[in-house]
Amino acid sequence: MTNTIDTTLLQQPFRITGTLRELCFIGIGGIGMSALARFFREQGVTVTGYDKTPTALTRSLEAIGIAVHYEEDLQALARSADAVVYTPAIPESHIELRWYKENGYTIWKRSDLLKQITASSLNICIAGTHGKTTTSTMVAHILRHSGFGGNAFLGGIAANYGTNQWSSTVNCCVVEADEYDRSFLKLLPHVALISAMDPDHLDIYGDAASMEQAFIDFSGLIPPGGLLVHKWGLARTSDLKAPRKLSYHLREESADCYAKDASVIKGGYRFNAVIEQEEINDIFLPMGGWHNVENAIGAITVSRAVGITPQAIREALACFKGVQRRFEKLIDTDSLVLIDDYAHHPEELRVLIQGVRSLYPAADCTIIFQPHLYTRTRDLASQFAEALSAADRVVLLPLYPARERPIAGVNSESIGSAIKDVPLFYLESDVVVDWIEKDRLSKRSSQQQVIVVAGAGDIDRLPALLKNRMENITI
Repeated sequence: MTNTIDTTLLQQPFRITGTLRELCFIGIGGIGMSALARFFREQGVTVTGYDKTPTALTRSLEAIGIAVHYEEDLQALARSADAVVYTPAIPESHIELRWYKENGYTIWKRSDLLKQITASSLNICIAGTHGKTTTSTMVAHILRHSGFGGNAFLGGIAANYGTNQWSSTVNCCVVEADEYDRSFLKLLPHVALISAMDPDHLDIYGDAASMEQAFIDFSGLIPPGGLLVHKWGLARTSDLKAPRKLSYHLREESADCYAKDASVIKGGYRFNAVIEQEEINDIFLPMGGWHNVENAIGAITVSRAVGITPQAIREALACFKGVQRRFEKLIDTDSLVLIDDYAHHPEELRVLIQGVRSLYPAADCTIIFQPHLYTRTRDLASQFAEALSAADRVVLLPLYPARERPIAGVNSESIGSAIKDVPLFYLESDVVVDWIEKDRLSKRSSQQQVIVVAGAGDIDRLPALLKNRMENITI
């Protein structure tokens, strides 16, 4: 690269503003909340929390000494807490949150606490309506594997380390910058990456233009000496603000950074990365999906900006195991492939199925999808249908509402009714495993079968059940 960024802040020790002795997290089981809870527990702060249901994440927090309760209960309140942290997904009517507010406690959103952690560090902030979790995890992994170090606050579980957070004395933070509730506007990004600005969270933003404006405002937070790395071809690219900008793309040679001579090999991809005028040869990425090669180009660009050498980048990506539920291959044999993915937006589904087709072009592809949120389903139903129609068969589970109340006439059928010329099945989640087993036994075909599980709701429980059952079937 012709220039790197101003890294003066790296000469300072990493420190947190303010003194905290006890924190209470309401919604502690969320992926972003759990990362912060784990971080402060490591700093010696007493951490307690509430969440609606026990999960693998809450169990992992309990295993390191964090007390978690699962009922709204005034008897379980952390009355000595210095502050109470909550996620915007928690309703204002929550009994405990309301009590804390009525009794004068310091109340922070998750983004407020993240702002305090990163107030005086060199921050690498990865944003985008999709791609940000994998890209931020790639960057954090490259920094950690290379010996550069740094703190990481991620929106997924890094498969290399089995966690979504790690700490370091190095004064640098890699942060997944969440656009929901405009949280990322509280950050100070010295290096920012924007992977996508496709319409999403319209319940918050109202329309696509308002959401795009939030990303433009985010780019304007980069201080002198900083860098914006952005996907080539984004809407309103000319409006993006930064002292310096670099574009990236999978193959577009008009971009500043792109991949060339890419090929599929051994279940992954081998390619050369062009980063401005520099070419880094013979990179191997051992994970599926051409979109992940593009994510890697973004991650490489960011890593070079902070001075990571080409050889260190090459070595780190060659052993990158990905992110749990991001094109995660749970079974990969000549007869059967089972892939688990968090895809919950039409564009994510489109690139997910494209990735499957690139790795397994002759396979029969069944996608099991759970729509997530009434508003997203209402706003993007036709786009969901178009993306899903690229599979050979579609199984739709009932819509997962998460934080939302029902909207009349909005359900899985809103998507299914627009799917044409593709076999479509509506199933309850508790019968999917039996249905897949029966279907697989009925085929007994030499054609490879790919089963893709996708969605952001409680469908995350399904892949392990499918894996257990499918591994015990002999065809």
